[in-house]
Amino acid sequence: MTRFRVRASGPLEGRVEVAGATKNSGVKQMAAALLAPGVSTFRNMPSVLDLDVMSDLLRAVGARVERPGPDVVRVDASGDLQPEAPYELVTRMRASFNVLGPLLGRCGEARVALPGGDNIGSRKVDMHLRGLESMGAEVSVGHGFVHARCDMLHGARVLLEFPSVGATENLMCAAVLAKGTTVIENAAREPEVTDLAAFLDRMGGQVVGAGSSTIEIEGVEGLVPAESEIMADRIEAGTLLMACGIAGGEIELVGTRLEHLEIVVSKLCEMGMRVSQTSDGLWARSTERLHAIDVATLPHPGFATDFMPIAVALMCVAHGGAIATENIYEGRFLFVDELARMGADVRNEGRHAIVRGVERLSGAPVTASDVRAGAALVLAGLVADGETIVHGGEHVDRGYPDLPATLRSLGADVERT
Repeated sequence: MTRFRVRASGPLEGRVEVAGATKNSGVKQMAAALLAPGVSTFRNMPSVLDLDVMSDLLRAVGARVERPGPDVVRVDASGDLQPEAPYELVTRMRASFNVLGPLLGRCGEARVALPGGDNIGSRKVDMHLRGLESMGAEVSVGHGFVHARCDMLHGARVLLEFPSVGATENLMCAAVLAKGTTVIENAAREPEVTDLAAFLDRMGGQVVGAGSSTIEIEGVEGLVPAESEIMADRIEAGTLLMACGIAGGEIELVGTRLEHLEIVVSKLCEMGMRVSQTSDGLWARSTERLHAIDVATLPHPGFATDFMPIAVALMCVAHGGAIATENIYEGRFLFVDELARMGADVRNEGRHAIVRGVERLSGAPVTASDVRAGAALVLAGLVADGETIVHGGEHVDRGYPDLPATLRSLGADVERT
């Protein structure tokens, strides 16, 4: 078990380089590396716990995974693969399910345990399976596993009932080696999907339209290994922007892109922050207490569900009241009671969190239920009198290389215990 100790320490100040998006982009591309025999190399991949899980999973199916240097990962899929992803690994991380498409495309068969991950509500895999069936796969579910097989996948038109990131990624990976053309309608538009599509193209795939709601994939005979520079983590960047909104101060974020954070930046400016683009990232300043506003999560380019817990923590110390609405995961608000333990005036009503801001919070022992909830509690501790102990810090380590160290570099009093 990991704990973080947080004490209020005044406004944040400094310049920080945003880490690579290992959790939301890098591990998905590692899974895609199974499509091509040979060695693929990934750079800008800082170590987080989810990287350990994906590395173990790829080794379990027969690939070799090495870390030859800081933030560098190599996946060698040269040998024969065993197309079975074991329960004990897949249930630790939702992104493990992303091996389904690559294993089916490469081996013609895949047996993958039903996924786990953060405790934030139901995340069904029906769209993944229906899409694969439309491409000619025989799919069955039983005893906690998905079993898919097909001698040769073929192109198809797949209409997703919801723009699921995981389903879009799995179907893209399956389609690159299918015979013919696959069109994914109502596809997820997240930047991480675009990052994966660019990697598939470097492998020799033909993926057009990533970043829009229609993605077209022309199947090819074979793929080759490739290199990838993982995009900057927009969720870490948004977390640090909101940390500046909570604690005040002036910060610069290097490596992030405004187009990945437009809705977050728009909301923060509406609350009273100043945020502007620089030549190599973003600059932000918050000199007074912000004004609360309503937020609601939506698929990209809407307000990302990963930002919801952190936004609620921000509203808890802003002027006025706000309603936060979660439209993606029904279990996202498990952290609300922990903020209330810190003196926040917040309550959960179904898919809504009702918040009335207070000037200061009170340090207390609290527990993180998932990666973003943990980050929200750490940030709340930046403006809490006394000491806040955040238990379950290992959840935070799933997605942030070292959040306490990053905040300390900006002047915060946060340490790992």
